[in-house]
Amino acid sequence: MIWRTLWTVFAKELRDALRDRRTLMVVFFTSVAIGPLTLVMLSTLIDKFEKRAEAREIVVVGLDRAPTLRNFLERQTYAIRPAPPDWEAQLRESTLGDPVVIVPADFEDVLAHGEAPVVQLVYSSANARAQSGVGRIEHVLQGLSQEHATLRLVARGVSPSLLNVLQVDEHDVADNAARAAQLTGMLPYFVLMAMLYGALNAALDTTAGERERGSLEPLLATPAARGALVVGKWGAVLAVALLIAVLSCLSFLPAQKLLRSESLAALFRFGAGEAAAFVALLAPLAAALSATMMAIAIRCKTFKEAQAGNSVVVLSVSLLPMIGLFGQEGEAAWHRWVPGLSQTTLMTRVLKGSPIGLPDVLPGVLVCVAIAAAALLAVDRQLVRRAAQ
Repeated sequence: MIWRTLWTVFAKELRDALRDRRTLMVVFFTSVAIGPLTLVMLSTLIDKFEKRAEAREIVVVGLDRAPTLRNFLERQTYAIRPAPPDWEAQLRESTLGDPVVIVPADFEDVLAHGEAPVVQLVYSSANARAQSGVGRIEHVLQGLSQEHATLRLVARGVSPSLLNVLQVDEHDVADNAARAAQLTGMLPYFVLMAMLYGALNAALDTTAGERERGSLEPLLATPAARGALVVGKWGAVLAVALLIAVLSCLSFLPAQKLLRSESLAALFRFGAGEAAAFVALLAPLAAALSATMMAIAIRCKTFKEAQAGNSVVVLSVSLLPMIGLFGQEGEAAWHRWVPGLSQTTLMTRVLKGSPIGLPDVLPGVLVCVAIAAAALLAVDRQLVRRAAQ
């Protein structure tokens, strides 16, 4: 009887949750679709930066008085563009996406006397497009300086190699997956938030929603076991949360075909294996959050009151992964014991292709199981009180 009651409650609550198509569509577009959309927008932004770098353009003021600099830039295959008359205002307003090189009037004279002319490189730190090109343009101008320094040393019979007392050979030990994870590190966060909002609506509707509609008291008047009612409702909420998580993960698979950046498309690999790992890692957290939000909502008389009460849970879960996103010290042992942070850390490992063992997963699972058990017990006690009233 208990199992039959549990299944009946589970099927009924799941059917009611899926029947609310308007809420499901809102959750889908605000939670599931926002991740792939952001990924595509990020790839578009990266593609613009890559195309601007390939264009090899430089904006200059006063280049007519520096034929030596013009010759050098043309030999470096740079396309020279004169700065517009209001270039300074355009830099401030971010309508000009390149830094501006200002050549002094005495450039050739100072250079001919063996001195170093001062060339200004003007940009706005509030203009992200212009600021991104500062390093590239500065590297080109330094090339002219090195070329003339080498020629002066050769003219005096001095080997230019005497200036190189140290050679630096850089080696990047990160693989392609780890480099791609630096750009796609927001994927675990989007999947987590999609799962959270999917569980939120179902948890509120099956508790505070039924109480507001007046359908909870008749349910409690039946001879059904309280434990079966609680577990059945919780199972339906958990199923909806996992369904949203699965849809969120699967939505990134076709989104990869829409990536505009060739470099990001070559590095980013998110297949069915990664999606399955994401869902498996999120399952314990989904169970804990579903039970916690039910425990909070069952104490509320209205749906709006339950929303306000669960806003603390939503805010906490959304802020905790930020510790891992913005932390520069890497993973810490205590991260595994924090719900939300543990799951996003492990999902980031999946994106990097790093191995994940049982000691990494077990702490987060144990904490989530303890939270779910305590929350379900609180829901059961609250239902007993409601039935006694």
